[in-house]
Amino acid sequence: MKHTVKVTALIFLLFMTAHIIGLFVTNSYLVDEVLPMGIERPEVSEEVSYIPIIIAIIIATAIILLLIKFNAFKIWKAWFFMAVTYALLISFSAFVQQYIALFMALTFAIFKVLRPNMWAHNISELFIYSGLAGVFVPILNLMSIGILLIVISVYDIIAVWKTKHMVKMAKFQTESKLFAGLLIPYDKNKFAILGGGDIGFPLLFSGVILKTSGMFEAMIVSLFAGIALVLLLTFSKKKKFYPAMPFLTAGCLVGWLITLLV
Repeated sequence: MKHTVKVTALIFLLFMTAHIIGLFVTNSYLVDEVLPMGIERPEVSEEVSYIPIIIAIIIATAIILLLIKFNAFKIWKAWFFMAVTYALLISFSAFVQQYIALFMALTFAIFKVLRPNMWAHNISELFIYSGLAGVFVPILNLMSIGILLIVISVYDIIAVWKTKHMVKMAKFQTESKLFAGLLIPYDKNKFAILGGGDIGFPLLFSGVILKTSGMFEAMIVSLFAGIALVLLLTFSKKKKFYPAMPFLTAGCLVGWLITLLV
């Protein structure tokens, strides 16, 4: 087992909490598609919407690898600050007025980047992926999110087990104390981590199910993604890195198939 039972249960709880918040935020933007502060979604049809997302991931990965090569921690901090503020602004705007949401987003981003602590880090992580879902779910359909998950799963396998640059990026983020994902300390100098993509991409799939079928079906998909995550953590070994997305994608697909039967 990769972590203790208590830590594994906490990761599952935080994963599900992020998805519950994310589905609420997504539903809000499905009802009213206007994003705060004049932010606009990419103008692309649902059938090919996965293409600009994949391109953006490739570009972002290349930039991060360059920052790692040159140890450009200050540039990474600035980029991370803007990305966190952007995502939290969209997420918080589903609950409060946009200027209050901006103040809250900036406050969390300042603590996350300039005064990092585990509480501010993980609480903000619960809302960050909701903001991304609010942007992208309305322009995705079931086919495009399915293709996206498969591509990301293959990429995750290559990046973790072949090129290992995903491991390098995770270590860089952890060392800079600006990790995109859940970061849970336990015992002495031990951390349990779950990458942000491992929360966000399954949330996009659940969000599309919410759009096409409803909240109950979306929650089933999120639940089975969470179960897949628990199984991965249970049967994986300590001090080894595993690509989580193939397992989470399988969980999403099993959950979706079950929604077709109930």
